Amino acid sequence: MAQRYVRVQSKTGQVHYGLLNLDRNVQLLDAPPWLKGQPTEQILDADSYQILAPCAPSKIVAVGKNYAKHAAEMGTETPQEPLLFIKPSTTIIPTESLIQYPSQSQRVDYEGELALVIGERCVDCSPEQSRSKIWGYTIANDVTARDLQIRDGQWTRAKGFDTFCPLGPWIVRELSAGARLQTFLNDKTSPVQSASIQEMTFSPEVLVAYVSQVMTLLPGDVVLTGTPEGVGSLQVGDRVRIEIEGIGSLENSVTARSEDRR
Repeated sequence: MAQRYVRVQSKTGQVHYGLLNLDRNVQLLDAPPWLKGQPTEQILDADSYQILAPCAPSKIVAVGKNYAKHAAEMGTETPQEPLLFIKPSTTIIPTESLIQYPSQSQRVDYEGELALVIGERCVDCSPEQSRSKIWGYTIANDVTARDLQIRDGQWTRAKGFDTFCPLGPWIVRELSAGARLQTFLNDKTSPVQSASIQEMTFSPEVLVAYVSQVMTLLPGDVVLTGTPEGVGSLQVGDRVRIEIEGIGSLENSVTARSEDRR
């Protein structure tokens, strides 16, 4: 099994990066792994930490309609170049945290995606250079208020609600080019989304290079690579699980958004 890099919070409130062992104990690192963090002798037992999203990016750069069949199901053609948008870092929640369904929307969708974690500062890179800037891979759910996306004509509000980017549960360094992404609702055995990541229109290294021509990507930043066909609506009480071969599964339930979130 590939090494799994996690970010956790101890019972004392300290946040650490570490390596997740098979017994669920975590060997702590002395820095984020993409900043050359090294293993220490400190171990957190399985019952002594809470798992967090595996990184804390300065920004999340996402890509729309990067699978041809998803573009078709949205009634559009495949873009001629990557279609970029940004999700705020405050959208991020870890696995097992709650997606909050906002009162402003009547249609909130799941979108299972492969997420790239950047390891080095990336500016004006070529696709070949970008390959080495991708430090690892994790899973994301690009939760979207679909009715607001259509109504607004741009995507900031629809994609930007708090809790609208479940991320994790950990990062792996390598991933098979043909890994399958699948999304499941309410523990049903048949997936609502199922595709090979090879079906992307623009590959991960092309996406990172393209983004780097627009904005500087910093260590720990996240690039979402788009969702395959099969997007659909979520209801309060639903549970959504996204699996990617070679990584694991990201699971979150849906709750009504509280009016008082202070």
